Amino acid sequence: MAELQMLLEEEIPAGRSALLDSFTNLERVAEYCESNYVQSPDKHRALEETKNYTTQSLASVAYLINTLANNVLQMLDIQASHTSVLLFL
Repeated sequence: MAELQMLLEEEIPAGRSALLDSFTNLERVAEYCESNYVQSPDKHRALEETKNYTTQSLASVAYLINTLANNVLQMLDIQASHTSVLLFL
């Protein structure tokens, strides 16, 4: 029961918050990349930098989504096992 409580009160809200923060950070990265590309005399280098930021940002978001999804699945598994125990009582 403590594991379920930790998931509901800490892990899942923290994961959701991290995704919301990621959204804000992605907006900043996009603004930076656009500005950098427009102002850069070396468009090829600016484009490569944008690709690198994009790859890193998407990997970070994918990791956050995966972690949150795993926590939600774990929560559902715990709830299902508790429900099945109650049904047999």
